[in-house]
Amino acid sequence: MNEAKVDAEDYIQFLIGSLGQATATEAARTHPSAAEGGPAHDAYTRLLNRIESDGEALWGEVANWVELDSGILVLDDSTLDKPYAKAMELVGYHWSGKHKRVVKGINLISLLWTDGAARLPCDLRIYDKANDGLTKNDHFRDMLTAAAERGFSPEMVAFDSWYSSLDNLKLLRDLGWRWLTRLKKNRLVDPDGAGNRQLQELELRANGSKVHLKGYGWIMVFELVATNGDIEYWATNDLSFTPKQRTDYAAAAWQVEVYHRGLKQHTGIEHSQHRKAIAQRNHIGLAVRAFVRLEIHRIRTGLSWFEATARIIRAAITAYLKDPLYTLSPPTA
Repeated sequence: MNEAKVDAEDYIQFLIGSLGQATATEAARTHPSAAEGGPAHDAYTRLLNRIESDGEALWGEVANWVELDSGILVLDDSTLDKPYAKAMELVGYHWSGKHKRVVKGINLISLLWTDGAARLPCDLRIYDKANDGLTKNDHFRDMLTAAAERGFSPEMVAFDSWYSSLDNLKLLRDLGWRWLTRLKKNRLVDPDGAGNRQLQELELRANGSKVHLKGYGWIMVFELVATNGDIEYWATNDLSFTPKQRTDYAAAAWQVEVYHRGLKQHTGIEHSQHRKAIAQRNHIGLAVRAFVRLEIHRIRTGLSWFEATARIIRAAITAYLKDPLYTLSPPTA
């Protein structure tokens, strides 16, 4: 077997430097040895169909950068836009928080560790129920079970109302972990032993109300008015939770949104044109690992992801301006 001409690190570094041009052809054109007959684009295509850049590969790179017994774990999903895909595997129709509607794309489920400052993805899954039969809640439980096996004992696990099913909450209880989520307004609870009622029917105290969640047990619920005027119901299994703690942990949980935005802006994760599922999965996994490098650099130096990637293109522009290729000869002025 011939030795591979490119490896995962070659592709990761290409994603960081390419500013969104995530094609095998462009990767080959920009390879340092391209002028001397370097690897062809097929080498990158073979790479994406050969390796397995999944949650295990990601964990191998971030394990030494997280603190297993502190910080919080945040689980959320995000849709990678694929508006023009016609024959691309993994693409379906998913809700997009960016577009506020259902759009065409690939659904990425992320498990992020944060201490409020660092944003380090620890695991990932691609939602593909049509082929693997796994729901988002199945992925939720698999990822948190894997986190426990890796030694995590977080201060809190935070997630959206989509993942607040009884099976998920009971898993967290079995793991002995505190959790924070939002509940739908029609969730049935019993605040006083008089029977189950919908959350929206209750008058909750400003500092939180202790209620019995049907099928689960006692929880603490906080009622808040969102910026758009909607009523939100935040819930936790920590019965001593205070409004300030809820605010602090909710702010830390927001880091997963910051992560997803940075991932899309600086790694080309949405821009792969490969049709096969394996190539798309590996591209996404390598893009997440590219983000890890940008985030570790930010932690070490304080340099933002934007500035870190801007310095790459800035150096290229400076080199070009020293010897421009596209001029009028002879000059017109």
